[in-house]
Amino acid sequence: MEKIIEIITSVNGVLNNFIWGPIMLVFFLLVGLMFTVRTKVFQITHIKYWLDVTFLSIFKKGNKVLRTDDKHSISQFQSLCTALAATIGVGNISGVAVALALGGPGAIFWMWLSAFLGMMTNYAENTLGIKYRYKNEKGNWVGGAMIYIEKGLGWKWLAVLFSIFCVLASFGIGNISQGNEIANGLNSSFGVPTWITALLVMLCVGLVIIGGIKRIASVTEKVVPFMAITYIIGALIVIGANIGNVPAAFGMIFSNAFNFGSVGGGLAGFGIMVAMRRGISRGVFSNEAGLGSSVMVHSASDVKEPVVQGMWGIFEVFADTIIVCTMTALVILCSGVYDGAAYEAAHLAGQSPAEAGLLSGVALTSAAFASVFGTIGSKFVSIAVMLFAFSTILGWSYYGERAVEYLFGLKALPIYKLIFILIIFLGCNASLSLVVDISDTFNGFMALPNLIAVTLLSGQVIEMTKDYIKRVKAGKETVSGDDVA
Repeated sequence: MEKIIEIITSVNGVLNNFIWGPIMLVFFLLVGLMFTVRTKVFQITHIKYWLDVTFLSIFKKGNKVLRTDDKHSISQFQSLCTALAATIGVGNISGVAVALALGGPGAIFWMWLSAFLGMMTNYAENTLGIKYRYKNEKGNWVGGAMIYIEKGLGWKWLAVLFSIFCVLASFGIGNISQGNEIANGLNSSFGVPTWITALLVMLCVGLVIIGGIKRIASVTEKVVPFMAITYIIGALIVIGANIGNVPAAFGMIFSNAFNFGSVGGGLAGFGIMVAMRRGISRGVFSNEAGLGSSVMVHSASDVKEPVVQGMWGIFEVFADTIIVCTMTALVILCSGVYDGAAYEAAHLAGQSPAEAGLLSGVALTSAAFASVFGTIGSKFVSIAVMLFAFSTILGWSYYGERAVEYLFGLKALPIYKLIFILIIFLGCNASLSLVVDISDTFNGFMALPNLIAVTLLSGQVIEMTKDYIKRVKAGKETVSGDDVA
């Protein structure tokens, strides 16, 4: 048995190193760059459009994005919140800290770059998702990468492969690892037994996902804004308490990104390639642009114009990475808990942060908050981790549902939901690092068929974008996608 586990671990290591390695990370960037160039840097040149459609539209009188009268759809805002529920997760707290610990401050710059380009990849995914979605026998919208792979390319075999990867990833990255984070966090900070946490999480998740996308969306539209705003406010307080260190923090990020030695506090030991790999992979892993995951929930929106939902995708990446991840990075770099020289020395010595006695992950972020709030700071981070992880479970449960429905039909959904709920207990009470590692690989492999599809269907995205902009400029359509005439 040990030999079998050893072989599985070895094979998974090779596959994981490929899918999250340099070749695939360059593929992620190139696809985002292609859409950025072909749309003439849409995320910058049309920033007024996508901000009006998304964040700013929430505050407009008589807006149609917060609620929907369609009983088979969710609102545009609910689709955003449900997508953010899956993307704004533990990675925004621990993942950024890991990137800093293993790749240096320069990793943050490359994280920003991957997010900047990823905005347009996510835009393309959601635009195609709305174009090719359809209604199932219950009248609910069904869309996702597997749908535009089959209907747009005619490659059902690739769509099936994507769906299999998605289901497996939903059990691991979307469930087991999140439950483990919640249970460990509550146990270490508040002494709550892991089995009690498991039962509570199972109950809460069960009550939500049994109600379908409508109930999931109604929960996420309340939880996601609350947890994101609360975390950002806490982060701003820490940054404000160390406001004098902000220029130096940005100096470290930019100098280390290009390996300018000691200029501005740069850490030469990490090197450009290390910073690039850690930053880009963290950006992709955090906002999931290119994985084809969030398009499943965006496709359930009541929106009519594909380009409009695409712009919600741009804001999704912006909110997740440019805002939340940046807050975490600045909290760590400004608070003084990050000793750049020590992490650099550990890297040069071939040691992990733990082997060198250095903090990483949640512990590093907790220390940064505790530097201002004291013990309350670490408890605040534990609660944030719990909320972020819980919302991720909800988001990924829906992704898994859509993939299961595609593979086996609606009749298989009750079985999937039951298994998904039961697995939470396992994740909260067992150390399943190999399972999580394998599911991380499946998570990454979702990107391969998706990126191939959006690349081959890119012409359609560009045409829909040009047509939409032309109609808006001609006054035939409002920015929100509603016909004027």
